[in-house]
Amino acid sequence: MHRMNGLFGIILAIGATWIITRSITTTGNAQSLKISEADYASGSKRFAAVSRKVTPALKTAFKEKGLAWGSPIFIRAFKKERTLEVWVQKKTKFVLFRTYPIAGASGKLGPKLREGDRQVPEGFYFVKPSQMNPQSNFHLAFNIGYPNSFDKAHARTGSFIMVHGSNVSIGCLAMTDEKIEEIYTLANSAHQGGQSFFRIHLFPFHLTAENLAKNTANKWHSFWSNLREGYQLFEDKKTPPNVTVKGKRYHFE
Repeated sequence: MHRMNGLFGIILAIGATWIITRSITTTGNAQSLKISEADYASGSKRFAAVSRKVTPALKTAFKEKGLAWGSPIFIRAFKKERTLEVWVQKKTKFVLFRTYPIAGASGKLGPKLREGDRQVPEGFYFVKPSQMNPQSNFHLAFNIGYPNSFDKAHARTGSFIMVHGSNVSIGCLAMTDEKIEEIYTLANSAHQGGQSFFRIHLFPFHLTAENLAKNTANKWHSFWSNLREGYQLFEDKKTPPNVTVKGKRYHFE
């Protein structure tokens, strides 16, 4: 029995060492990125310093808008307009907190199809605390969760698509170090406030009926029409819809 207990302890120790030292190599950007398990903690030295710097002003802005710090957030980004919006929940609806210019994004309008095509995805994604990276080579970053179930149903490939700092990127959204500090802090505060994940919706452009009508000849018109269903639900209700995938199409509650 003592021998078995000793062997079991060795196995546990090896397993624990693997968990602590596990690393991930990213291929979604020009640089390789390795992240140890401990680096995901929001209390990393880098993010702790960032939080001390930007949180007071953000809390003041929240107070001015009648928002509670730590409230759930929602993010939308538009490729053509090169803007990223952060919305914050106020009672039962979300209100626009800030709009940030996208400093760097590669590719053209249309979804990401495969690893290495340099495209920024389009679709409906979400970010859990485990997808936050305070030790990114690009200052701070979070992984949007591409490919999602829709992408997988269409055999689309790719990995480690991020929203991050810096002003250059391949397939990701670069927001500059200054702006990602605010965005990351807002996301972290929402997670810490109890939001188990926040949604991030990526669109080619504002999917109004007028804009969609201008693109009827585009090969992605049908896909964008499907995206518009979710876009319009938020426009009407100011609450992000629950999204599922059925028959290779997005469906919304």
